[in-house]
Amino acid sequence: MSRIHLSAPDVRGREEQYVLEAIRSNWVAPLGPDLDQFEREIAARCGVSFAVGLSSGTAALHLALVTAGIGPGDVVLVPTLTFVPTANVVRYVGAEPVFIDVDETSWNLSAPLLAEELEAAAKRGAKVAAVMAVDLYGQCADYDAIVPLAAEHGTLLIEDAAEALGATRSGKPAGAFGDVAALSFNGNKIITTSGGGMLLTNSEEVADHARKLATQAREPAPHYEHTEVGYNYRLSNILAAFGRAQLETLDDRIQRRTATREAYRLVIDRHEGVSLMPIADASTSNAWLTCIMLDSKRTGTSPENLRLHLESHDVESRPIWKPMHRQPLYSTARARLDGTADRIFERGLCLPSGSGMTEAQLELVLGLIDDHLLRAGTS
Repeated sequence: MSRIHLSAPDVRGREEQYVLEAIRSNWVAPLGPDLDQFEREIAARCGVSFAVGLSSGTAALHLALVTAGIGPGDVVLVPTLTFVPTANVVRYVGAEPVFIDVDETSWNLSAPLLAEELEAAAKRGAKVAAVMAVDLYGQCADYDAIVPLAAEHGTLLIEDAAEALGATRSGKPAGAFGDVAALSFNGNKIITTSGGGMLLTNSEEVADHARKLATQAREPAPHYEHTEVGYNYRLSNILAAFGRAQLETLDDRIQRRTATREAYRLVIDRHEGVSLMPIADASTSNAWLTCIMLDSKRTGTSPENLRLHLESHDVESRPIWKPMHRQPLYSTARARLDGTADRIFERGLCLPSGSGMTEAQLELVLGLIDDHLLRAGTS
């Protein structure tokens, strides 16, 4: 077998047809009918009024801050357990990221710790410009608590839903909770445009401003007129055509990844000290990645030993995101922590989860994990 990747692109719909039609139409620039339609389809799926197709999820997060006027002197609260762009975009605009720990029930932003930080800032007379919540590994944060907290303190809520398209919280889709939200269509996401992302909002003003900024902030004049700094962030019409075909099969992709997660569950339930990433009662996950927690004392092995065992058979797995407060880049940043993200990082491992995995590939991975845990438990 060829290498089994963590989350490889899965092309099996009408991608070739849609891309060929876009090429033949000569709409090959970062505008066109497929981009317009992809924006409408994503907005409808996520239950928002407007979507702006961009070159990446990072670009969407960046523009969410820029359109809000966030910059030097501002504070943005960010969960410490996340991929680094969530924090980096805060630095892009010259603001200060302050890291907040996560909860045990979803591995997402801790609402109680968020409340503590917001209240502490209010007592100091300091204004928190934004809360950047993350929907980690395909599961929404606790927006039942986070949305009211942000509203109470007059704080912008930005939802990093890069990993969670198709997930829900209390019946509401990922991407619909923030004042502004971001999706990613990177190659390893549940649907891909090769590279790309989307900014989501219910504000027409924000959407129009983001679209303008993403096209070098050109003013409506016959010549090139600029009054603010812009960016080359728009999504190509050809890639949008590819994304439209991927979106048509989103529900099937979620079903396949969910079935893969359940297959992992059947194996790890036979072993003490191993558990799946929890799913909160109010949430449905898109099962983007199946992640496990492994207690070394109870299993006789470690996440790193299991990763190396899988790697020796050309199977990719990966540690959980290293918390931002432990990254050299952010080692001096302020943080409100309770140790949860540290425990998850030390015990966690992401397993191959792609919707394009074959039955034979999945059976191989399951067998390798089962065998490793059996051997560790008897050694």
